[in-house]
Amino acid sequence: MTIGEHLDELRLRLIRIVIAMLVITAFCLSFGLTTIHLSFEPSSGMITLSDSPKTGSNLVTSDSINITIYYPYYNPFGNVAIQLTKFMENTLLPTEVSLIQTAPGQAFFSQVFIAILLSILISMPLIVREIYAYISPAFGKSTKSILTVKTFVPTILLFIIGVIFSYVFVIPFILNFLYAYGESIGVATFFNINEFFPFVLQLLLAFGLAFELPAIMYALSLTGVVDAAFWKKNFRYAVIIFVIFGAIITPDGGGISMWLVVAPMILLYLAGLMIVKRSESENNRLVNSGAEAHSTKF
Repeated sequence: MTIGEHLDELRLRLIRIVIAMLVITAFCLSFGLTTIHLSFEPSSGMITLSDSPKTGSNLVTSDSINITIYYPYYNPFGNVAIQLTKFMENTLLPTEVSLIQTAPGQAFFSQVFIAILLSILISMPLIVREIYAYISPAFGKSTKSILTVKTFVPTILLFIIGVIFSYVFVIPFILNFLYAYGESIGVATFFNINEFFPFVLQLLLAFGLAFELPAIMYALSLTGVVDAAFWKKNFRYAVIIFVIFGAIITPDGGGISMWLVVAPMILLYLAGLMIVKRSESENNRLVNSGAEAHSTKF
């Protein structure tokens, strides 16, 4: 392929990603998720549908099978972005902190921002797939199969783990740590809605990408451009980069929350280094065993 053909292929893949993100963004701003509860009685074979669970109803016994089904419905004023807003407000904000808007339209634009970042998070499998499909012709068949099994799937899983780790551990600690200062001097604490949700979703995205570090290191080692010695030699520089990255995405100046970002990245770097070392050892063993078999044959 010529350079122009490569650029055309890249443009088509970017268009697919953008279209997917636009569709998800429109969905998050137009539709909400609601539930319907299905109860099945094995003894009578009766199926009951309701808008709310009937665990205390006479219609439901202890041996009944209860299933909750989520489905979308058109509701711009109760859309997915708003539902996520309420969920994050209830699960992340300290009890003494209140959300406010200081100008008309801040709540609306924060929902648009949430929908856009949600589209990035949800589209991440497609983004990784398109990147993989674009670079895969540069590898041989054996390397391509290894990339599919050992890199593509782990990349998605590591991204999800990074998002969960950030939401469960890092973000609640940072928020409680920062607002403990306000509580200590007895001031009323508020959080601007236009700042809270971008801050949370940017951390989720940053951690999701950061947790893909071992897969990226392994994929680069397969190209032959870098090896385990390279990663080991540049470990100190990687730590400096991690510290700068942590200082940028965390808001406090004390550095405590920064290390909640830096420490996992250092561990991930070391895990990636061990994976690359193990891969090189296995390859060397296969090469040596193949050479021994060849010499024995002759």
